[in-house]
Amino acid sequence: MKDGIARSFTVLDDEAGIRLDMYLAHTAGLSRTRVKDIIKDGSVFVNDTAHTKPSYPVVAGDHIEMTIPPVEEPDFHPEEIPLEIVYEDDHIIVVNKSAGMVVHPARGNITGTLAAGLLYHSKSLAGVGEPLKPGIVHRLDKNTSGLLVAALTGDAHSILSQMVHERKVNRIYTVYVWGHPEPQSGTVDAPIGRHPQYRTLQAVVPGGRPSVTRYETVDRYEFTSKLRVTLVTGRTHQIRVHMASIGHHVFGDPTYGGREKRLKGFSPEVREKARYLLKNFSRQALHAGYLAFNHPITGESLSFEVPLPHDLMWLEEALEHQ
Repeated sequence: MKDGIARSFTVLDDEAGIRLDMYLAHTAGLSRTRVKDIIKDGSVFVNDTAHTKPSYPVVAGDHIEMTIPPVEEPDFHPEEIPLEIVYEDDHIIVVNKSAGMVVHPARGNITGTLAAGLLYHSKSLAGVGEPLKPGIVHRLDKNTSGLLVAALTGDAHSILSQMVHERKVNRIYTVYVWGHPEPQSGTVDAPIGRHPQYRTLQAVVPGGRPSVTRYETVDRYEFTSKLRVTLVTGRTHQIRVHMASIGHHVFGDPTYGGREKRLKGFSPEVREKARYLLKNFSRQALHAGYLAFNHPITGESLSFEVPLPHDLMWLEEALEHQ
């Protein structure tokens, strides 16, 4: 294996048949173009055999090792950013991320990230995981608030990454959606992949990655509902895409149709109320309020819960009094 960051994965039953490049792009969080280059360079091994064909269909139980070569990274430094730390020990840290904070640097968001704040808080993170994602094992969208766990050591990072992949990290969200889902509790089981027209977006598409979301209605308001949503899988924008796919878009979501487009068909009175809420609430109404997993080193069962942030508390109070 060549110099670089070593990652390993085991293919799950419902991932069988996916192209090797697509599997690694989603699982390792890299672009498909970069993964193809890594595969063709001979840096991907399947069951100890080098595979240089991106089109290889992975098989359940395949053990895949890849070495991600170093690339020229943008300037990235620790930053003294206030973090709401919920839990910390020698191996892991759990933070309550505020809405508006990007988890790790990317094009257009180099500074002010959670990763930079974590690196300032714990200098030892510099060698854990990928250079721009120190300690990061899962992420939340920029405008989604809530709980996120990061690793502080290499061992913890390796084990936590595998736990996330094997769905051993339980994440439950509070979500406000348009309308009233029927049935009031259910499961959305629909594959998610790149949008066929808008390549920066995700969509329910044939041949996408298996994706499962469970929801239950907690409260029903005049034209919206409050849901408790559990991720079975963890695809990019999964909740937002799945809720939109069943016609109950996440309230306030500017990307997946959760704002003014939903006003059509309501009475003038309801439209006026909804416009007032949208004017004063600019993000998707999505909060990762509960996180549970076994400690990657000690095996201790851990669970964490945080209340709604102030903007969602305001939204809920406003909905209750409509």
